[in-house]
Amino acid sequence: MTLACYTNVLSGYPGETIELHASAANGPCALEIARIGRAREVVKRIENIAIGNYDTPPHPDRDGCGWPVTLAFDIGKDWRSGYYDLQLTDREGGVAHHFVCVKPAKNGPRAKAAFVLATNTYHAYNWWGGANAYCDVTSLMAREKSLPLAMEGAIGVLSNQRPFAPLIVAPPEDVPRLVNLRPREFGERSWAGDRDWGRVHRPSPYDGAAGFLHKWEHLFAAWAEIEGIALDYFTDYDLDAEPDILSNYGAMIVVGHSEYWSAPQRAQIERFVDGGGKLAIFSGNTCFWKVRWENEGRTLICHKWRGFDAEPDAGRNGTHLWSHPAFVKPEAELTGLSFLFGGYHRLGLCAARGAGGFTVYDNRHWALDGADLFYGDVIGSQIPLLGYENDGCEFQFGADGLPKPVARLGVPENLQIIAVAPCVFGEDAASGYPPLIPPEKLDVCAGIVYGDAGEVSQQRLLRGHAVMSSFERGRGEVFNGATTEWAHGLKAGDPFITKITRNVLRRFGVF
Repeated sequence: MTLACYTNVLSGYPGETIELHASAANGPCALEIARIGRAREVVKRIENIAIGNYDTPPHPDRDGCGWPVTLAFDIGKDWRSGYYDLQLTDREGGVAHHFVCVKPAKNGPRAKAAFVLATNTYHAYNWWGGANAYCDVTSLMAREKSLPLAMEGAIGVLSNQRPFAPLIVAPPEDVPRLVNLRPREFGERSWAGDRDWGRVHRPSPYDGAAGFLHKWEHLFAAWAEIEGIALDYFTDYDLDAEPDILSNYGAMIVVGHSEYWSAPQRAQIERFVDGGGKLAIFSGNTCFWKVRWENEGRTLICHKWRGFDAEPDAGRNGTHLWSHPAFVKPEAELTGLSFLFGGYHRLGLCAARGAGGFTVYDNRHWALDGADLFYGDVIGSQIPLLGYENDGCEFQFGADGLPKPVARLGVPENLQIIAVAPCVFGEDAASGYPPLIPPEKLDVCAGIVYGDAGEVSQQRLLRGHAVMSSFERGRGEVFNGATTEWAHGLKAGDPFITKITRNVLRRFGVF
C-alpha cells in the first residue's frame, strides 16, 4: 500500500473532532482540507505528518483496515456546511483523497433546505480492498473472473473504516457521464460510456455510479451557489442516527443517485413530508434498496438480492428491494415512482437511439410555469437529460389525452405526470449483440411487481418509462425529476431544466 486514508466518521458539526487513519510508504505527508462547491476553498493545511506504512488486513472491505489514528483535527467553527475534500500528499507527490461532510452549526442560522448526500450509495459501490455490494471487483479488474462469476463474490457486510476507491472519491475533472452522448448508428455495436477515457483510466464498472467530486451532487451544489441558494449538508447516515434532523427545515433535496436508504432514514423523511415538508428529488433509482447500519455506524448491511437467504430470520429488519412484499413499504409511496417501472436510457442497447429528453404532456403543471413549454415538446435531448438510471410508473391515457398513473406498487393515485420518456429495464437477450446492461433478476422483479415471474411479465417489465411528476402526501409535497442526470441539465445551462428547478425550489420555499 503506497498511500491511502479514511476517517472515523463521514460527517461532523463545527467544533467536533475528526480522526484521520492513513498508511503511507513515502512519508512524511501533508494534508489539505478544502470545501468543494463552485470553487475549491482551502480551509486548513497540516504539514510534516509522520505516517506509518501499514499492512492491509484480510477482508478490509468487510472488516475495515484497523489502522491507528494518524492525526485528529477539529472542524472549524467558521467552516460553512458542505462537502470537504481531504487531500493527503506524500513526499513523492502521491495523492490520496477522502472527505468529511460538515453539518451546520447546531445553534447557528439554518438554510431553508437540507441537502442529503447519497453516502449510502458511495459505500455500496466502494470496492477498496476487494469487493462491494455488487461484485468481487478486484478479481474482475484483474481479469481473474468473468463478470457473472465475480458477481457471485459480492458482499453484504461493508465497512466504512477503509478508504474509497480513487475514481469514486476523486476522479479527474473530465470523468465521463454514465450515458452515451449520441444515439447508436445503424448496425453499430452497442457500447456504454466513453471508451477512450476508459482505456486510459481503467475504471471499474462501479466507479462512475457514486461519489461527489465532479459528479451529480457537485454539479448541483455549484449551480446552487451560483443561484445564491444556501444549503445545509448532511449524509444519509445522519438521517439514520439523528431522527429529528429534518425538523429544522422546510425542504429536503436529494440529487444524482440516492439509491440506498435505511429504515430509520426513510421513516424520518416520511414524517417530514407528512408533517408539511417538501421533498425535491433530482435523482434516479431513488430509495431502491433497503439497507441497515450496525456497529455504531461503521458497518453497512446490504445483502441486496440475497437479503432473505443471508438473514432468513431478519423479517422487516432485513435488506432487499424496498418494494419487496416482506417490507410492505414500496418506495413509490414516498417518491411517487420506482426504478422497477423505469430503467436505463442511452446506455448500451437500452433506448440506444432514445431522444435523451422528456416529452411534455401536462404543460400546465406548476413546475412548468413560465418555461415556454407546450404539449409534445421534447426537453433535454441536447444534454442529454436522460441516461443511466431513471424512475417511472405505469400509466394510461385519460379522456383529456393526458397520462394518468396506474396505482400499482405504491404509486399514488394523485400522482401528477408532467413528462415521460421510454426506458428499458435491461437489454433484450435476443438482440444479437453482446450484452452490456443485462437485466438483473428479472424474474424476481416481475414477481414483486406483478405477482408472476413468467416470461410475459418479464417482458412487460423490460418496457418502462421515465416520468417527471409530483404529488401531495400528508401536508407535504414531492417533486420527482426521475433521472440521475438532472444536474447535468443545470450544468449545461439548459433554460427549461433551469426554469423547472427554480420553480420547484421556489414553490418549496428554498428561495
